[in-house]
Amino acid sequence: MDRASEAAVANRDETPRLLIVDDEKVIREVLSDFLTMEGFVVRTAEDGLSAFSELQRHPYNLVLCDLKMPNLGGLELLEKISEARLNVLTVIMTGFGTVETAIEAMKRGAYDYVLKPFKVQEVVHVVQRGIDRQRLAEENMRLRETVSLYRISEAIATSLKIDQILDLILAATVEEVAADLVTLLMLDPSSGEFIERSRKVGPNGPGSEPSAAGRLSHGEVLAHFRSDLPLLAHGLKALRYFAEPPDTERLVSFCSIPLKVQDRVIGMLNAYSYTQGLKFSEGQRRMLAVLAHRAAVSIEHAQLYEDLVDRNHDLARVNISLEENFRATIIGFAHALEESDRYTRGHSERVSFYSSLTAHGLTLPPAEVQTIVQAGLMHDIGKIGIRYDKLNKPGKLTPEEMAMFRTHPAKGKRILDPIPFMMELVPGAWCHHENWDGSGYPRGLVGENIPLLGRIVSIADTYDAMTTDRSYRRALPHAVALGELERCASAQFDPRLVEVFTHKVEEFRATEIAEGREVPR
Repeated sequence: MDRASEAAVANRDETPRLLIVDDEKVIREVLSDFLTMEGFVVRTAEDGLSAFSELQRHPYNLVLCDLKMPNLGGLELLEKISEARLNVLTVIMTGFGTVETAIEAMKRGAYDYVLKPFKVQEVVHVVQRGIDRQRLAEENMRLRETVSLYRISEAIATSLKIDQILDLILAATVEEVAADLVTLLMLDPSSGEFIERSRKVGPNGPGSEPSAAGRLSHGEVLAHFRSDLPLLAHGLKALRYFAEPPDTERLVSFCSIPLKVQDRVIGMLNAYSYTQGLKFSEGQRRMLAVLAHRAAVSIEHAQLYEDLVDRNHDLARVNISLEENFRATIIGFAHALEESDRYTRGHSERVSFYSSLTAHGLTLPPAEVQTIVQAGLMHDIGKIGIRYDKLNKPGKLTPEEMAMFRTHPAKGKRILDPIPFMMELVPGAWCHHENWDGSGYPRGLVGENIPLLGRIVSIADTYDAMTTDRSYRRALPHAVALGELERCASAQFDPRLVEVFTHKVEEFRATEIAEGREVPR
C-alpha cells in the first residue's frame, strides 16, 4: 500500500459524506461520479422521502437537493431536517425560474443554492466551501468545549463539598452535550448497590419522575466498564443496558461513564437523549469521561477533607490533594487531545518516559526529574484546536498548515502560565521546538539560552516521532532514529544531551531484552 492509500485508510472515518437528492437519474450519477473523484463519500436518493429516511439511518455532512421532486420536495425536506434537528448542511439545486424560492429556502436554513444547468466544478466549489465552513464551526465548537471544560474542571477541583461537585457535574453535562436528562449514581458501601444520588433535567427533558430514566442493569453496565470501552449506544442497542427501559420517552442515545478511584467504580454518570436526531458523539463521550474523572477525584478529596476536619488534622494535606487534582485535570486535557488522532495516542506518555531517561542520566535531583516527567506529559497541550485532518496527510505541509502547526508552543505557554503550580512546566511546552543553532521556533533561541527542560523534551519528542508510525511514513528503526539524533546534534539538539539520551535509552533497551520483554525494532 502506498503512502496516499495509507493516509486514505487512516482518515476514512473523517471523509465528508454527501447525499445527492434528485429525481433525475442522470444528474444523480454525474454528480456522484465527480464528487466521488473529489474524495467525498457519496450516496444518492431519488426523492425527499427516501432522502429523509437515509438521513435518519446514517450521518451526513451535506445534502445536495433538487428543489422540485415528487413525493417530497426540497423545501419540505429542509423543514423535516430542521424539525428532526439533524446536523447537516443543505444546498438546493434549482432552475432560473425558481431562484426566489431557492432564496426562500436559504432563509429557512439552507446553506446555499446552485442554478441548473450547472457546471460540475461550480457544484464542487459550493460543496467544498460548505464542508470547510462546517469544519471550522466544529473546530470552534471544540475550542469552546475545551475552554468550558477547563472552567468547569477548575470549579470542581477547588470545591470541597460533595453536593456542590455533583451539581456542577450535572449542570455541565446538560449544558455541554445538550442532554435531556442526566443522572449520577453512587456506590453505597453498606449495600454494594448503586443508588441514584442526583439528577438534572434538560430544557426539553422528559420530567423528573424516576421512570423517565428507567432502571439500569448495573451488571451489564459494569461488565462494559471492565472492557475499558466507552459505553455509548443509540436507539434499540442502548436498551440492553436497562433492566427496565424509560417508559415515558423513546431513547435516542445513551452514554454512561464510570467514576473511578484507583480502578474502583464508585459511581456512574449517565446522559440520556430523547431528542430525535440528537445522538451523543464520541467527542462528547470523551468530554464526559474527563468530567467524570474530575468528579471521582474531587469526591475522594472532599471526603478526605471532611475526615481531616472531623479529626482536626493538618489541612496542608488537603491543599496538596487539590493541587494534584487540578494538575490531573490539565493532564486529562492532553490525553483527550491525543485520543482524537490515532498517530498521537500515547505520545505524551512516551515523551515523558524518554525525557525521564535523560533526566536520570544527568543525575538531577528527584524534584527536577519529576518536573521533567510532567513537562513531557504536557508538552503538546497547546495543540488544542489544531486540525489533525490537515496535518495527517502523506505529502508536505503547505505554508499555511505549517504556520497553524507552529502556533502550538505559544498556545501551550498561554494555557499553563496562569496556573501557579504549572508554571514550572512552561519551558517544556514553549521551547521543545527551539533548535541548538537558533533555527527553531517560536523565538529562535540559541544553545544554552534554550531552557534545559525544552532541550530535553525536544530530543524525546523527536525520537518518539521517528520511532512510531505516522500518516506520511512508517516508524523508523531504533538504530536509524539514534543515527538521526547524532547527525543533528549541534544543529537541532544539544550534543551533550544527545549523548546522555543515547546511552540511557540503549541501557534501558538492553535491560528490557535481558528480562525477556519486547522492544521496538
